[in-house]
Amino acid sequence: MRVIVIGGGTGGMCLAHGLRRAGVDVEVFERHRTRTDGLHGYRVGIDPDGSRALKACLPPEVYDLFVRTCARAPETFAFLDERLRRTLTVPLRPPTDDVNDEKSVSRMTLRQVLYTGMQDVVRFGRTFTHYERHGDGTVTAHFADGSTATGDLLVGADGTNSRVRAQRLPDARVEDSGVVAIGGKVALTDETRALLPEGVFPGIGLVIARHGFACILHVLEFPWGPAGASPLPDDPTSDHINWGISAHRDRFPAGVTGFDGPRLIAQTLAMTPRWSPAIRRLFALTDPASCFPITIRTSVPVPAWPTDTVTLLGDAIHTMTPGQGVGANTALRDAHHLVRAITSGDGPLISRIQVYERRMRDYGFAAVAASKAQTGGDQLVHRPVVGRLALAGQRTFLRATDRIPALKRRFEASLYTTRGGDRED
Repeated sequence: MRVIVIGGGTGGMCLAHGLRRAGVDVEVFERHRTRTDGLHGYRVGIDPDGSRALKACLPPEVYDLFVRTCARAPETFAFLDERLRRTLTVPLRPPTDDVNDEKSVSRMTLRQVLYTGMQDVVRFGRTFTHYERHGDGTVTAHFADGSTATGDLLVGADGTNSRVRAQRLPDARVEDSGVVAIGGKVALTDETRALLPEGVFPGIGLVIARHGFACILHVLEFPWGPAGASPLPDDPTSDHINWGISAHRDRFPAGVTGFDGPRLIAQTLAMTPRWSPAIRRLFALTDPASCFPITIRTSVPVPAWPTDTVTLLGDAIHTMTPGQGVGANTALRDAHHLVRAITSGDGPLISRIQVYERRMRDYGFAAVAASKAQTGGDQLVHRPVVGRLALAGQRTFLRATDRIPALKRRFEASLYTTRGGDRED
């Protein structure tokens, strides 16, 4: 058995670890030239689904490295208005073990963890162009430099703009959600810490503002502290605050996705003139090199397709909005299920991949729909007149929940319903 993986992101590398651990010959082909290219250092929330997948697939020492490089667990989730006045603060569950906790990681740090010990598996600087099936069931991947690789199974883990998906499922579409976002990173210092409102440190804040604007605030403190260094050699991560502001695309100027860092910061300040001076100061202190724009996109669910020796995982098949924060976890869940399908030995390989694809479609596209419902351009808050009423209703609900213990307990429980805490995979 030889497996070819296109894409060295979170799902592809988890899959590669799991297969290698099981004794399967696997190679990963990554278009970026180094292990640090193409990454922004924003937060990824790893839920129990994600941790279970990593625990099952990674060697014990690498999983331990993953746990040791996670940021401090958030203690609260605060909902705020644009003046940073609290509408609701929910306590988050304290850590209990290294699998069932909610974890905060830097995407850059997670990438370096997943590359640990995989130097002989990953081939950098290899841009996939197309694949070719053969009569004996094998498949050959072709790359822009003229090289090829042949295996028994090819896995497209090459993200939202997947070239594997474009050939495998040419009718599959990824559409614009109608929402645009700008993200950035601010060093956590005495000054920036003092700008955070109560409930956001140590924790997560969500600003729900007028005109359909929302802004997430994540505080990440790492075990090595502000003066230390990550134990990973190519990881520049240090304590910081991530922020991301989003709204309907009509609120942004044309061409915003082509703006550089300083212009993105200026644009964010221009869109928030009446926001709290504290959060505007955070925007102004942002490292311009960390700023990036994104058009939030989402997959259109695909009907069942005939299974063959090319399959897909993660964003390559079910890109989702950040509405529920489960994109990376769903990719890890895919990797875990695919490892089990490949290594089970229960029937022909095609039959095992068919079982994987059937299950992956069910939970993957359910997550796509749920995420779009929470972060989509068709929400009422984005409409000119109705939006004001929708915002007033949201704030009234949040303030009432903050004051009524039974409602608050129910709301707290709802935060975990999509996070895999009670699920057995």
